[in-house]
Amino acid sequence: MLRRRAAERRRRVAPWLLLSCEHGGNRVPPEYRRLFAGQRRLLASHRGLDIGALAAARVLQRRLGAPLVAATVTRLLVDLNRSIGHPALYSSLSRSLAAEERERLLARHYHPYRQLLHDWIAGRLARGEQVLQLSVHSFTPVLDGRRRNADVGLLYDPASGAEARFCRGWQARLAASARGWRVRRNYPYRGTADGLVVALRREFAGQPYLGIELELNQACLGNPSQAAALLADLAASLES
Repeated sequence: MLRRRAAERRRRVAPWLLLSCEHGGNRVPPEYRRLFAGQRRLLASHRGLDIGALAAARVLQRRLGAPLVAATVTRLLVDLNRSIGHPALYSSLSRSLAAEERERLLARHYHPYRQLLHDWIAGRLARGEQVLQLSVHSFTPVLDGRRRNADVGLLYDPASGAEARFCRGWQARLAASARGWRVRRNYPYRGTADGLVVALRREFAGQPYLGIELELNQACLGNPSQAAALLADLAASLES
């Protein structure tokens, strides 16, 4: 009975939920390894990837039965969460590449990733379905000497009534859980800053698309028991 109920919950979530993880890894394709000689520590840092984000996204994928689109190439090569022309699209290590090589990077990694997400969303919207995309990220617990006072951040567009209502409700459910998670909206970043879901909101304006960035504190993700509890509550709060 418990298994059947879990399956029923997954069926309710899966048709409208899409998970993505733009900063899931720090992989460097062989042809670009020369750029990263001696940079192992940098690659392993938050600058190289969102630590713990992909593992968290995979847990949510399993619990919710939702599709996951994830990238594992390091954002120090090309940042899939930045728009073309954004200063942080390339890092100081990859910005020195010739224009032709930068275009090849976009053609091999950036455009296919974004197109895959775009096509999945467009296909479901064309069938009259609603789509919620959760872009899973992680943030450092301390920045510039200041401790960040949240376990979860929900980034959204305050001008979107649907996104605002969804995030207020999700925040309330998580805060009411037995563990009382610290959940803040549009923290530690603004939900309207340059990013993939922001671009997709513009693309699908006026359609039933919600693009939310889910920001998870790396201090929680780095503690196995705390991470398991947090992800279980995140999944349960989406199913409710």
